Amino acid sequence: MTTPRLVAFDLDDTLAASKAAIEPRIADLLLGLAERVEVAIISGGNEEQFRTQVVARLGAADTAVLQRIHLLPTCGTRYLRHDGTGFSLVYARDLSPAQKAAALTALEEEARRLGLWESETWGPILEDRGSQITFSALGQRAPHDVKKAWDPDGSRRAALRDAVAPRVPDLEVRSGGSTSIDITRAGIDKAYGMTELAERTGIPFGEMLFYGDRLDEGGNDYPVKALGVPCVAVDGWEDTAEHLDALLPTLGAPAPTAAS
Repeated sequence: MTTPRLVAFDLDDTLAASKAAIEPRIADLLLGLAERVEVAIISGGNEEQFRTQVVARLGAADTAVLQRIHLLPTCGTRYLRHDGTGFSLVYARDLSPAQKAAALTALEEEARRLGLWESETWGPILEDRGSQITFSALGQRAPHDVKKAWDPDGSRRAALRDAVAPRVPDLEVRSGGSTSIDITRAGIDKAYGMTELAERTGIPFGEMLFYGDRLDEGGNDYPVKALGVPCVAVDGWEDTAEHLDALLPTLGAPAPTAAS
């Protein structure tokens, strides 16, 4: 491909361990990228997670650099940009109260019926993310290794998804992370957010580059690949960092900023 004009990333297990803050090495690499090209992060995680995992670790970088970073929580149904003072909300496309209530009820009832409602968790099982309702079988703060072991073949998530979907026919139900089910408006996945990003930046899919850990068919990063965005599969933030170490020298010198 030609040199990308925008580099985008999944968050958990791509830029950071699940629900963990990005490491200083990743923060430095993201800022180094943003000195040269547009940078985007898109995930099913909520806005608070983005602020904790990413924004809080970027430090006092040059405003012009921060303004090249696009944050898309909940698969792009929310969009944050730096306004010169901080990252602020550009839009939020939230579910209606009735849709939220139906999704929450269906998830709990079907999880209990299938024996998937755990009694010992690390935080709430159900979360209202505004534009997305999320079921996390072990809670949002469960240890990474415990989450990985809960449903290694995806069969538990598939069973719950298939049971819940007919109960909320106006919404979309899909497997999210290693223990999660996400419910959004129909047609909402990472392709939705990347399409919004292309429209707002004017950068076509072929001039983007995306890094994700679940690019296999059925994975929650696959919709980005299906759009025709050039993609790189990674296995954890360390792998991503090595790829970025190789990418940065190919992107040329940093763009001038007010500080320079």
